[in-house]
Amino acid sequence: MSITEIDRSLVARFSAAVPRYTSYPTAPHFHAGVDAETYENWLSECPADASVSLYLHIPFCDRLCWFCACHTKQVLRYDPVAAYLEALSAEIATVSGLLGWRSISAIHLGGGSPTMLSPSDVAGLGTTLRSAFSLEAGCEISVEVDPNDLDEARLDAWQGFGVTRASFGVQDFDATVQQTINRLQSFEDTSKAVGGFRERGVASVNLDVLYGLPHQTLDTLASTLEQVISLMPDRVALFGYAHVPWMKKHQRLIDDKVLPDALQRFTQARLGASMLAEAGYVRVGLDHFALPTDKMAKAQAEGSLRRNFQGYTTDNAEMLIGLGASAIGRLPQGYVQNIPATGEYSRAVLAGKLPVTRGYALSDADRATAWVIERIMCESGFCLADLRSLYPGEADRLAAEATASAERDTDRLVNWDGAVFRVTERGRPFIRTIAAGFDTFLRQDEKRHSIAV
Repeated sequence: MSITEIDRSLVARFSAAVPRYTSYPTAPHFHAGVDAETYENWLSECPADASVSLYLHIPFCDRLCWFCACHTKQVLRYDPVAAYLEALSAEIATVSGLLGWRSISAIHLGGGSPTMLSPSDVAGLGTTLRSAFSLEAGCEISVEVDPNDLDEARLDAWQGFGVTRASFGVQDFDATVQQTINRLQSFEDTSKAVGGFRERGVASVNLDVLYGLPHQTLDTLASTLEQVISLMPDRVALFGYAHVPWMKKHQRLIDDKVLPDALQRFTQARLGASMLAEAGYVRVGLDHFALPTDKMAKAQAEGSLRRNFQGYTTDNAEMLIGLGASAIGRLPQGYVQNIPATGEYSRAVLAGKLPVTRGYALSDADRATAWVIERIMCESGFCLADLRSLYPGEADRLAAEATASAERDTDRLVNWDGAVFRVTERGRPFIRTIAAGFDTFLRQDEKRHSIAV
């Protein structure tokens, strides 16, 4: 796809390192002042009728993908996984004891590789959850899948668990790219795994594709997307690879010299978006695509799309309880994050403690800014009247920020008429950078993030 001088100029100026905004304030600003006692108080204060969803983190893989930026580690034996599940069950019991019998609207299992769990442990975890909470009729249960883990027994176990959505990490099907990131996964294995879930009644399938990977080209990405589209997933996430070797040391195994530069990444993202649109997918937010019949596309059309630590979501629960090592939860009062080290986490929960290591208590100013950034990320803008009705004391401040953003904009990336702030189609690839203009913390932030393109 041709690149104009305007494109080159925009990419050069708007590909700065900024957060992905799966929360605001972002995780680097969490601190130890929010501890287990704080979390216990927050749980006890939550209204009995508040809607609740769960995130369960399984921080193990049987191989380490070099591109991965998640909290996970490779294990060669299953014993550490089985021991961890005992600790996870203990945390579930402690949290449910403080929350009381709650109705759960959604459950997401991430990692790591949740699908490496043995069939008996999948069943046991399901029993534990249903003993501790009341799962709503229609509760959405999603799991992140590594096709290399699966066999018929595991597929049957996840069917018994009640999975309604399976999410597959594809990245790129090109052999050279896969070898460079240590992620060998054939199209045939992926297709078989997708079919295995569909045969067991899992109606919704999501495939994750990365651009900006080492040795990746427009041709390899196009070939991968053609194969992805042939599987007819309900959703496709087209993420930019986040190269953060200062945070994830195993990413140093990837040679910086074979990574696409910012302009190449921009071209890859544009190609991917074009191919998915031509295949009938609706663009959702910055980097997700969904069939028009999918709940995510409908949520965007209705203005109810949300963004949390798993990315774009239709989960509108007021509380997201994070369970497991490193898991992050969101409550009306603020954010909490569990201890990342599995050994330390396990010792804490087996002693009956909440394993919180840090968090952040939200002010009204934080909530208002978070709302603006989320609406920009989800809907490409916000309405001042809506902001004023929700956060009347903060509306003038954020309106002034919108004015400043519009005044800085000489490239027609945003429109602001004093009532509605809107990112233009030209500005869509740079939404993260535009949202960052409202981020009070980023102005003094010395922490490093992945590039925005």
